[in-house]
Amino acid sequence: MELAENALFNPIKEIIIQARLKVFRVANSALLEAYWQIGKLIVEDEQQGKHRADYGKATLKVLSNQLTIEFGKGFDYTNLTNIRKFYLSFPILDALRQELSWTHYRLLSRLDSEEKRTFYINEAIASNWNSRELQRQINTLSFERTLTQPKSTAQQSIQHLIKDPYIFEFLGINPETANTERNLETAIINHLKNFLLEFGKGFAFVARQQHIVTDTSDFFIDLVFYNYILKCFVIIDLKTGRLNHQDIGQIDMYVRMYDDLKKGKDDNPTIGILLCSEKDETIVKYSVLNDKNQLFSSKYLL
Repeated sequence: MELAENALFNPIKEIIIQARLKVFRVANSALLEAYWQIGKLIVEDEQQGKHRADYGKATLKVLSNQLTIEFGKGFDYTNLTNIRKFYLSFPILDALRQELSWTHYRLLSRLDSEEKRTFYINEAIASNWNSRELQRQINTLSFERTLTQPKSTAQQSIQHLIKDPYIFEFLGINPETANTERNLETAIINHLKNFLLEFGKGFAFVARQQHIVTDTSDFFIDLVFYNYILKCFVIIDLKTGRLNHQDIGQIDMYVRMYDDLKKGKDDNPTIGILLCSEKDETIVKYSVLNDKNQLFSSKYLL
């Protein structure tokens, strides 16, 4: 009986979920279009005034009172200024992305350049950020921390995905206390979802302390991921102290070893990332890290 009930319950559940998603998408699309049209009218009316700033501010206050009396909540002065800013930031209606909600767009409208807005729109959609995660990424300057920004969504390389520094406040580790690499690794595994959101799009977890056996020795790689966008393995070596040349030699060896023993014939060359609490830029400058091909170092902040 339970199997029969599940066989009936599951397809009905899926129908309800899809119906609710459809209703949300339609409602969200209508709301974005309505706010865009309202913003357009406000800006056009404001531009007809002789003293734009004073005229616009007074107009919005009067308009807010009238709309609130007529329609209730949602049209206070603050929200009308957000709607106005929304139109000014996104003047092309057809370019709005329906995957994003009004809350997303309200946050995006506060950014000071089109380049930043485009970056966060693409990242939010690709990584399925909710508005809270988008706010965190903006607050932690994700745009500024990314090594380089792609000029198009199709143009992707490891330089477009790596950040420096990374911010791991979600690990709950006190930066003032002494921490071991094992503690850091354990905290990352316990907060893997947040770690992947911070690390960027396309990363999937493969292994922790992956055992690599050669003819003469055994090695254990801290963390291994696969990036399905770049189609390559990404190995991470965690360091709780200052970066040194021995660390660089070790990650270089790990990458070469992984390419030889683990990489498939359809995979691109393995990427190695040293995550350290302190970087020595002189060591980076005069080492293989400066080639920016397969080896990278990034600082992390707790």
